[in-house]
Amino acid sequence: MTQLVEARKGLVTKEMKEAAKNEPRSAEDLRTDVEEGVTVVIKNTNRKGTTAMAVGKHLKTKVNANIGTSGDKADITEEMAKLHAAIDAGADAVMDLSTGGDLVAIRKAILDESSVPIGTVPLYQAAVEGALKGKSFIELEGEALFDVIEAQAEEGVDFMTVHSGVNLRALERIKGEDRIMGIVSRGGALTAEWMRQNKKENPLYEGYDRLIKIAKKYDVILSLGDGLRPGCLHDATDRAQIEELITLGELCRRARAEGVQVMIEGPGHVPIDQIEANIILQKQLCDGAPFYVLGPLVTDIAPGYDHITSAIGGAIAAKAGADFLCYVTPTEHLSLPGVDDVREGVIASRIAAHAGDIAKNRDFMKEDNKLSRARKALDWDTQIQLAINPEKAKRLRDSVPPEDGDVCSMCSNLCAIKVGG
Repeated sequence: MTQLVEARKGLVTKEMKEAAKNEPRSAEDLRTDVEEGVTVVIKNTNRKGTTAMAVGKHLKTKVNANIGTSGDKADITEEMAKLHAAIDAGADAVMDLSTGGDLVAIRKAILDESSVPIGTVPLYQAAVEGALKGKSFIELEGEALFDVIEAQAEEGVDFMTVHSGVNLRALERIKGEDRIMGIVSRGGALTAEWMRQNKKENPLYEGYDRLIKIAKKYDVILSLGDGLRPGCLHDATDRAQIEELITLGELCRRARAEGVQVMIEGPGHVPIDQIEANIILQKQLCDGAPFYVLGPLVTDIAPGYDHITSAIGGAIAAKAGADFLCYVTPTEHLSLPGVDDVREGVIASRIAAHAGDIAKNRDFMKEDNKLSRARKALDWDTQIQLAINPEKAKRLRDSVPPEDGDVCSMCSNLCAIKVGG
């Protein structure tokens, strides 16, 4: 039984009570939001040892961290270190996007170790398994993809990105667009190439009812992926992106009608002045479904600093109504992230989420006010304790010790707070 089905019965579930504990909504309010489809409660019915998490309207903006191996580097020990670094840094969820090594073993280890919801993109496993059998991705049968989806759901995966909106109509639309980057979503690109080569409809669009049945069986959240998201500012908010978004809105309604919870994924690379419009479009076309955005990144010229470009966009998106931010690390567009990159990416996105939340609800500013009072009192221990990254705050505080322990070495005896009283 899904949380949406229970909510429609008027039942407040154990998972709703768990999720409401750290939110500005009561469990009953949360139930109403789930019933309306503007909030999802994430927890696979087979998942053990974790607390349910809610994403959606009226709630704190959540942060997801992507980890996972690649064909060039598949070290399960490092991926576990990334998992713990992400959770320790405050990630609300983690996605395993592994494409190298023993994918099943890696995912099961992550599921066993993680205290937060876990997401995947099942298409990746289907593609890798096909390659191991000596087949190219375009030789993949739709049946194999559904087998992977069912297996991952049974293992306990809490939410899955599925590129069901990349259909034949969308591919026709993208032909007429003057895109620089084309299709940059890995899942979207694989799906599009399969469709072109096989001259068939996307199995996850054509067989969407089957996908719904699997999701309903395990209460897996369908995170409807934006396979045609913009990969650079030039390509943002074009007809192809919006064509897919319209389809995602239709698929959202179909899933909800069957009692399946849905999130919608969004861009991507977006100029600052278009971010709010993207949020409004998504909420309108998808009946207020929770919006899960990658960044968005607000400039294309900052390789090595894209955790910053995405945090800028993420703050604006959260303020405008985005519900879930997928982090971006400093290695975006450059390489597979390491443990430190994961930590930096999570912290940057948490700052963005918090900044957006304050704009929506001043009650979220309580911790800021506590730190400000500690700063006024020159109470360094409390300031460090309340910092979003206490370890880094303490390291920087101690890096150049002041002669006067009450102040910092920036202003020293000219400290405005100490002088001004």
